[in-house]
Amino acid sequence: MNLPALKFSKTPRDMNRRDFLRSGAALATITLAPGVTLMSFGGEAAANADAGKRWGLLIDVNKCSQDCSACVSACSKENGWKLPENPETDAQWIRKVDLKDLLTGRESSLPMMCQHCEDAPCVDVCPTGASFKRKDGIVLVDKHACIGCRYCMMACPYKARSFIHEPLTDQKAHAPRGKGTVESCTLCVHKVDAGGTPACVEACNTTGNGAMMFGDLNDPESDIAKALLAYPSIALRADLGLNPGVRYSNL
Repeated sequence: MNLPALKFSKTPRDMNRRDFLRSGAALATITLAPGVTLMSFGGEAAANADAGKRWGLLIDVNKCSQDCSACVSACSKENGWKLPENPETDAQWIRKVDLKDLLTGRESSLPMMCQHCEDAPCVDVCPTGASFKRKDGIVLVDKHACIGCRYCMMACPYKARSFIHEPLTDQKAHAPRGKGTVESCTLCVHKVDAGGTPACVEACNTTGNGAMMFGDLNDPESDIAKALLAYPSIALRADLGLNPGVRYSNL
């Protein structure tokens, strides 16, 4: 892969720690296993983004039952976290949350993951630029630049990020993970860049209840854009003004 030439606005003597780590992340990689490097999300994955798109999810809570966890199981299998053969991690890139309206008694269940915010707090507080938002709206973590400070975890209002405490083995080449780094839902960016759909959505539509829809929010002809136009939906913690890429209907 050909990397663009680095351009610095500061001399090496004037560079602060954040500048240094960001510039180093553009060149260095750490090999975790054959075919697996921590650099994957910071380099090629960022370059593949289409600035004209805004990928997002629409989740119909009425179709999401409490006893269904197809989306969680699919994400875990696809990205290699919390598997029987990999029990040393309790990461949750996606989890089910049960809610109850105390006034009416109405109960509902919904999947919770990184909301891929337009104004992502995790990106704002990251001191090294490890947390970043692609041009197409997908929020990722460059594991090589992550120093494990966990500021992003504290800043996320959705509790959507996990910290890896233990050494990991048998990782997926498309989902690099590493001890001492933070991780979260990637919207299965490796599948999206190949023209596919996130594993959670695929599973929900095949073995679940068809509650999840994925697509380009910027394309008025996409199914998700048409659905958002036709039916009311909400963003979680809309009061924060983060404009997340994940929206919920019938909540």
